Amino acid sequence: MEGFKNLSRSVKGRVTLITGAGSGMGKATALVFASEGAKVIATDINEENVSQVAKQINSSGGECIGIPLDVTDKNSIKDALDLAIKEFGHLDHLINNAGISSPTTIEDEDYDHHWQTTLDVVLTGQVNLIRASLPHLLKSDAARIVNISSTEGFGATAFVSPYTAAKHGVIGLTRSLAVELGPQGINVNCVCPGPINTNMTAHIDTKDKATFARRRVGLKRYGEPEEVAHATLSLCLPASSFINGVALPVDGGLSIRRA
Repeated sequence: MEGFKNLSRSVKGRVTLITGAGSGMGKATALVFASEGAKVIATDINEENVSQVAKQINSSGGECIGIPLDVTDKNSIKDALDLAIKEFGHLDHLINNAGISSPTTIEDEDYDHHWQTTLDVVLTGQVNLIRASLPHLLKSDAARIVNISSTEGFGATAFVSPYTAAKHGVIGLTRSLAVELGPQGINVNCVCPGPINTNMTAHIDTKDKATFARRRVGLKRYGEPEEVAHATLSLCLPASSFINGVALPVDGGLSIRRA
C-alpha cells in the first residue's frame, strides 16, 4: 500500500527497568515484557521476591536481572542503574511501578508520617528514577517512561488522602514531563489501574469485592495484574511513538460509570 508505514510492535531486545517488580502488577509487567523478548531489570525493595522473579524469567528462556532497590534512596538507585548498564549496556524503558498505600485520617496523630512516607515512595520515588535514568534513556531511539498512577488520581476515596494526593501528582508529573521530554525523544505516559487483584487489595473480603465490582465497574469484576501489564507494554511499543502524555485508565469502565 502506497504511503503505508509498517511500524514495529516488538520490544524484543529492548532493555526495561521496572520498579516494584517483586509482586503484583510489577511482577506481571516483568513477566509480560520478558515474554515479548525484552531484557528486564526487575527491581524491588524486597530482594528475595525480585530474585525469584528473575529466576522464573531466566528459567523460562528470558533475560532478567533482579536488583534490590529502594526508590527513596538515591544511592540505591545509582547502584541499581550502574549494575543494569553494566549487564545490558543501555536502557530503553523505565516503568515506575513501586508504590504503597497507608490508610489514615487527617486527624491521625501520625498523619505526617503517613503523608511523607507515601509521597516519598509513590511520587518522589518516580522523580528520583526519572532523573537518574535520563542520561541513559536519551541514548535510546525508542525511549519510554511509563508511570503507574491509579484511578485514585482521577477522584478520591476517604481515609487515603496521602495516596490520593500522590497519585494525582503522578498524573501531573507525567503530563508535564511529556511536554518537556517529548522534544528530546522520550515519550512519557501514565497507566491508571482501577480495582486489581494484588496484595494491596488482598485484605478486602471476596464478597465485598464482588459487590463493589457489580455496582461500580462496567465489566463487573476486579482486573488482573497481567491486564495492567499489557497496557503498560502497549505504551512501550515502537509503534506507539505518537502517544505522549496520556493517563490511561485500566479499570474495566469504573472511571466513566455514573450509575
